[in-house]
Amino acid sequence: MDYLDYVQMTKGQKFAYKLKSFFAAIPKVIVKLFMYIGYFFKKLFTIIGTGLKGYGYRFAKGDIGTKLSFIIMGAGNMMHRQIAKGLIFLATEVAYIWFMISFGSVQISKIFSMNVDVFRDGSTIVSGALGSEPPLKQENMLGVEEIVNLDTLDNSNKILLFFVMTVLISIAFFAIYIANTKSAFATQQQLKEGVKPASFLAEMKDFLDEKFHVTLLTLPVLLLMLFTVLPIIFTIFMAFTNYDKEHQPPGSLYWWVGFDNFADVFYANPMKSETFGKILVWTLVWAVFATFTNYIFGIILALMINKKGIKFKGFWRTMFVITAAVPQFVTLLIMRLLLGDNTGLNAMWGTSIPFLSDATWARITVIVVNMWVGIPYTMLISSGLLMNIPADLYESARIDGANAFQQFTKITFPYIFFVTTPYLITTFVGNINNFNVIYFLTGGGPSPSNYYQAGQTDLLVTWLYKLTVNSSDFNLAAVIGIIVFVICAIGSLITFNNSKAAKNEEEFS
Repeated sequence: MDYLDYVQMTKGQKFAYKLKSFFAAIPKVIVKLFMYIGYFFKKLFTIIGTGLKGYGYRFAKGDIGTKLSFIIMGAGNMMHRQIAKGLIFLATEVAYIWFMISFGSVQISKIFSMNVDVFRDGSTIVSGALGSEPPLKQENMLGVEEIVNLDTLDNSNKILLFFVMTVLISIAFFAIYIANTKSAFATQQQLKEGVKPASFLAEMKDFLDEKFHVTLLTLPVLLLMLFTVLPIIFTIFMAFTNYDKEHQPPGSLYWWVGFDNFADVFYANPMKSETFGKILVWTLVWAVFATFTNYIFGIILALMINKKGIKFKGFWRTMFVITAAVPQFVTLLIMRLLLGDNTGLNAMWGTSIPFLSDATWARITVIVVNMWVGIPYTMLISSGLLMNIPADLYESARIDGANAFQQFTKITFPYIFFVTTPYLITTFVGNINNFNVIYFLTGGGPSPSNYYQAGQTDLLVTWLYKLTVNSSDFNLAAVIGIIVFVICAIGSLITFNNSKAAKNEEEFS
């Protein structure tokens, strides 16, 4: 269809055409997603192949010092007159070897210990346990069971954590090892060309000049690895274990179960899979309504306040900003009291409206209350954008005969939507993980009997919280966490990369 045919359509036909185009584009988006994944792995293997090629080239073309540095780190630098730098590389290798012998190798050896379970019918199952020394329990003089091998007892949590730590340290060491071979080869080439290699002091000064960005980023990257990357990897590994309320360290070991937890969530366990399906649908419905109600009504409110002829604009903005200034959890707790079955509005009116105790009423309530909390933020953002739209665009539109609605749909909203697309995406992702509104207002309830550790207003993130705090199903919670991450990451990347804000960055500049 060309542009002229589209322009001649009625509004209903245009809407039908856009709806049809949307559903027709879904297969293309899925194909593009797999293309992105394929491109990622292609680039990854290309980088690995290039690295291996460079590694082999340095060994083949290197002199005796460079070749020796492939075994003894720093040997090439020391033979090429960079003594201090070579000693640092050598000390790094010695420290890593000592770490692996005294600590790392022990944790790696315990990460998959053979475990045999014998059942009453005589059948057995062999699995890999995280630890080789299970707890031994005996009754004391009072008849209470206690662990008698505390000195040698393995803790599955510590083993998994230390294993992940060992892997990350090994990756860091490998990067330093490669840097050692590159440095040895580079100094060899400099000497061959008659150039004197830089001294250790000169290279250190360089970290305050050309490489100052490395100096600034070193500490943040280390903290990121320690407090973000390590817990994420730990959580991913946990999703493949049976770490639940029946396998709590140090009282017992837990072991690897493969994809059993994922199977339970998707199809194997009827109660868990049904709960997951219903909560997933409600999470997406909630995210859509919570995002777009705040967005649309925030824009409308900003238009009303900024409209010419409205007096006391500063006063109205201040009144709505006060709503955002009050801590969110305070507002939600007050709303919970106002909307309770026997408190607040019901007690004052003498009614029994189940704002929070009926599933449908509770879902509508959390959406409406979220509007009260969230609209002021969009209003503030939109107010600033409205002031930046060139006035001559509206003047030209009025000369051409455009009414107020046409000006909004053709000028105001496209401009605001273009600028706020990244904000809209982050708000949508934030609403998928909006813990506060659900937890403080409804607590996830009401809770039917056919839900597994969840209520009918629970989101995936609040369900995850209940699984960890209330029932200690850490393995299932880890699976939910991975699923939430995948949904948010893929949705954000696809939406943003296909938005005008990413494709046409200078359209409204």
